[in-house]
Amino acid sequence: MSETTIPGPATRGGRASAALWLGAALTGLFVAAVLLSLVWTPYPVADLDMAGRLRAPSAAHWFGTDHFGRDVLSMILVGARNSLAVAVVAAGVGLLVGVPLGLLAAAKGGLTDELVMRSNDLIFAFPSLLLAIMITAVAGPGAINAVIAIGVFNIPVFARVARGAALSLWTRDYVLAARVAGKGKGLISLQHILPNIANLLIVQGAIQFSMGVLAEAALSYVGLGAQPPTPSWGRMLNEAQTLIGFAPWLAIFPGVAIVLSVLGLNLLGDGLRDLFDPKLDRSR
Repeated sequence: MSETTIPGPATRGGRASAALWLGAALTGLFVAAVLLSLVWTPYPVADLDMAGRLRAPSAAHWFGTDHFGRDVLSMILVGARNSLAVAVVAAGVGLLVGVPLGLLAAAKGGLTDELVMRSNDLIFAFPSLLLAIMITAVAGPGAINAVIAIGVFNIPVFARVARGAALSLWTRDYVLAARVAGKGKGLISLQHILPNIANLLIVQGAIQFSMGVLAEAALSYVGLGAQPPTPSWGRMLNEAQTLIGFAPWLAIFPGVAIVLSVLGLNLLGDGLRDLFDPKLDRSR
């Protein structure tokens, strides 16, 4: 009996949504800023120029300078690199740990399922930002601890998504045929369940990626994320709050960077969900 897969965009003949295109464009801009920062920035981010402090945006400094005379555009470009790194690793931690737990819970059921889901409930009892603050407060501030804090919260998110999707597939005919053929639950999970829920995991990954960018900015804002002299969008906002009256660009540009990157990733996730959803009426 052949395996049934979730229809992809090519099999349904639908057009990608506007949300997908806009999200892909904004996400591409975010990634382009990261790649650009690896090879070039207008000015070295560690250079201080006290004589040129708090200069408004101009041809020399497109986004102005901060209270130390550092170029704001250069700091935003390098800050994008830090946000991307934290979000990618944190989402990867959740994916690599949460998905196997969810598949295990769906395959074994019983006590194993209860232990996994009640552990998830324990983590969910704390708001994500509060949990991240608790972990970084104990382990100390820094980008690595921020990754751990955000990644820990991602684990139950992916576990729940994987478990819920897997449970709906364990009664399918091709899974029953595999069990009759003598395949174990672990092999069935890898060969039949995981490929059929991959689309759902990709969508959830895009959403958690955006949440990772936002959480990293929030942790940096309260001083628990990346530490100086590493540029961070959240810390830039924190430093700008006392100067916003006469140097508003210090808050505007990192704030816009956070909004556009998170918006782009959320739109990308929504667009991918629409694209991969076989029940969606694409003729609308």
